[in-house]
Amino acid sequence: MADLKAQFEKAAEDVKGLSKRPDNDSLLKLYALYKQATSGDVSGSRPGMLDFEGRAKYDAWGKEKGKAKDAAMQDYIKLVAELKSRK
Repeated sequence: MADLKAQFEKAAEDVKGLSKRPDNDSLLKLYALYKQATSGDVSGSRPGMLDFEGRAKYDAWGKEKGKAKDAAMQDYIKLVAELKSRK
């Protein structure tokens, strides 16, 4: 578990140094997996219709509902590795 957490934290740092900005879908997936890994299932109320960004983030996080924190960390690490390999 400690090793997975260390890999997750390294991936979270690596994502900040990506040479190319990920597309919006990848950014939402990164956000959702990070939130699921660190906070668990989505909480709070869904943002209003005029808060497009907040609503998209909330919905993306909601799609990860029920995923174990360890699984979310592994998926996050895998996605960051994929994004790093894209040139």
